[in-house]
Amino acid sequence: MRRPRLAVAGLALAVAAAGGVASVARGDAPERVPRYVTDDRGRALTLHGFNTASSAKSTPDALPELTEADVETEYRAMGTNFVRFLIQWRAVEPSPGVYDTKYLEKVAERVGWYAKRGYHVMLDMHQDLWGDRVTPDGHAGNGAPGWATHTDGLPVARAHDTWELYYLDPGVMRAFDHFWNTTGEHPELMDHYARAWRAVAEHFKDDPAVIGYDLMNEPWGGAVQGAAFENGPLAELYRRTIAQIRSIDQDNWIFVEPQAVGVNWGLPSGLPRFEDPRAGEPRIGLAPHIYPLPLDLGEDYVGAAREWTDTTLGWWRSNMLRLAERQDGPVILGEFGLDTTRPGAVELVERMLEVTDELGMGRAYWSRDPGPWGPYDGKGAPGPLVPVYARPYPRAIGGVPRQVAYDRASHSLTVRFDANGTGPTEVYLPADEFPRGGRVTGALSSTWDPDRRILTVTTPASGTQTLTVTPA
Repeated sequence: MRRPRLAVAGLALAVAAAGGVASVARGDAPERVPRYVTDDRGRALTLHGFNTASSAKSTPDALPELTEADVETEYRAMGTNFVRFLIQWRAVEPSPGVYDTKYLEKVAERVGWYAKRGYHVMLDMHQDLWGDRVTPDGHAGNGAPGWATHTDGLPVARAHDTWELYYLDPGVMRAFDHFWNTTGEHPELMDHYARAWRAVAEHFKDDPAVIGYDLMNEPWGGAVQGAAFENGPLAELYRRTIAQIRSIDQDNWIFVEPQAVGVNWGLPSGLPRFEDPRAGEPRIGLAPHIYPLPLDLGEDYVGAAREWTDTTLGWWRSNMLRLAERQDGPVILGEFGLDTTRPGAVELVERMLEVTDELGMGRAYWSRDPGPWGPYDGKGAPGPLVPVYARPYPRAIGGVPRQVAYDRASHSLTVRFDANGTGPTEVYLPADEFPRGGRVTGALSSTWDPDRRILTVTTPASGTQTLTVTPA
């Protein structure tokens, strides 16, 4: 989500009180997430990619302004293997109970672009400010269809200096309150949403590139906030949606997000554990976001603001690991990002890549749009993000990961794991730092694919293995 300067300090304090600031710095968190998304061989995946794309919020067809050539450029430049692909409820269900299969086919076509290049796709039902019909001319909001938008004629401002302030407008608040049925007047809306997800799952359940579904982007509780929201209306929506998806798709992962305000800044989440009705091991994971409050307040990642940001990153790290332990599921960092032309921005991206490696989380940068937040400018020229995001990483690990660490100064990648016989480990190596591929220690053998820039490494099928990859 694009983040201009935030001016909602009062909202921050209210949510902090609701979330329980006293618990943000507890030191009893586990060291890594408890589980991992795996491929069809059972190898643990490192998911490294982008949100694609913010443009889908406002295009008439709800599709991102992206070509297959753009996907190829990204793949060649940064070796990404993952995309959080934005879809819109307004396009899935344009009329109550009517699902647009032509839209889903167009989404599937774009998923195919990624599939050709070995990507894994998570479909994200995106919303911000509920939907574009919260205002008569559609100048604010995205996601929900007009027929599901009930503002009761309450006002929404013509403009705000900061877009987040729309969340506090009476009309936007009322639209959310009706959806969560805290008004008692529209109990049908959550069921419509859940069944729309069933339609999506029915279309994509057999698509090998799709690994899962992100049920709602950055949930906002309207008049209900904090733990009361997460344990109440939000949990109810997730349970209904999980049931609908599992009625048609037993295999793909389902990802849930905590509420955005507060949790995105590092405060704890009250989201409960969700049971998975599928046969076998549950496949429910988490897809939180992080936008540290100092940067949301307009600061750069330098000086005192950098120290404050690192403190909030520590809170977020501990709280997300505890939430992952509660759910006993994998974590994909669904959004992080900033204006990469600002002082310290590249260093923060590097830090977030280090953190997700340390914790065993996947990551999707916000977003794959042209401009200073994205990897390319409006003419397609690479910006500051490309070289830092072109990072060596283990795309698939033949065991249970214990450590992934990259030292950019020495161009040395360390991967430690408990081998389980699921197959070889595949490591992506970017051209700038590894022009002739990689030299690996700790392996039985290795092969280099210069076209895909993948080093495939075989190890013993059991025991703790440590691989160190340096430039050849």
